[in-house]
Amino acid sequence: MSLASKLAIRVLLTSVSVVGCSRQNDDTIKLTGSDTMVNLTQAWAEAFHADHPDISLQVKGGGSGIGIAALCAGKIQIASASRAMKPKEIEVAKKNNAGKVPKEFVVGRDALAIYVHKQTPIETISLGELAEIYGENGTITTWKQLGVDNTACSDGEIIRISRQNSSGTYAYFREVVLGETREYKQGAMSQSGSSDIVALVSNTPCAIGYSGMGYKNEGVKVVKVSKKKGEAGVEPTLETALNGTYPISRPLYIYTLGEPVGAIQEFIQWVLSPEGQKIVEQAGYVSVTDQRASK
Repeated sequence: MSLASKLAIRVLLTSVSVVGCSRQNDDTIKLTGSDTMVNLTQAWAEAFHADHPDISLQVKGGGSGIGIAALCAGKIQIASASRAMKPKEIEVAKKNNAGKVPKEFVVGRDALAIYVHKQTPIETISLGELAEIYGENGTITTWKQLGVDNTACSDGEIIRISRQNSSGTYAYFREVVLGETREYKQGAMSQSGSSDIVALVSNTPCAIGYSGMGYKNEGVKVVKVSKKKGEAGVEPTLETALNGTYPISRPLYIYTLGEPVGAIQEFIQWVLSPEGQKIVEQAGYVSVTDQRASK
């Protein structure tokens, strides 16, 4: 079983009983959602519980859509997401939860990296080329069409690795790279987790995939991305994600039902504090502290 799959089903922290604790029903927080953020939310949960032993967290992945759906159904207290909630999802949440409007918190920023096998001789790719690789009726199917002689591929065909359609990463890539009206080309190898994407690419010399920049391993190469073919490519880094020069960067969110109170409020305040934001940076993302300082 992959690391991401284990994280998706693992209960990170179980309920803790504290003698004399005045908390009643809010001392266990259920947080479900983005696989891109699951390592980050796990680290938050462990560090927060160490500081607040009377508050427990149960963290699961599964994808942004899974977390948002669970929040809309009132089954969890917090959803993590690598995309913004859609208007129709907000309406469902209000309808199912006595008119409570989901509250949005931007907790960091991510750059969505393009990964290839470490031996693939490509350094830069454009948004347009990515669209022709992944998009419906796309015209790029081989490495030679990108000017690359990928000798590790017997037939030279590009193997597309993608996320499952419940993923916020899947939705964000489609919006930014393919455009709002274009669908994905059929036939990609879909993976359920961010680390699964990178692991598969690292073991597949003909492959290309997209995932959060914090998931790089020794078996892959991160390809620079340019807005247009022929322009200089930009590497996904904390700096380029923050200043907007990297073309595929995005906010990371957590959502609650209405204004958070009690233990949920304490957790969110802690996440947005210097201690919580330090963990964002340690996980390879950009902190909201940096974003505010840049404005």
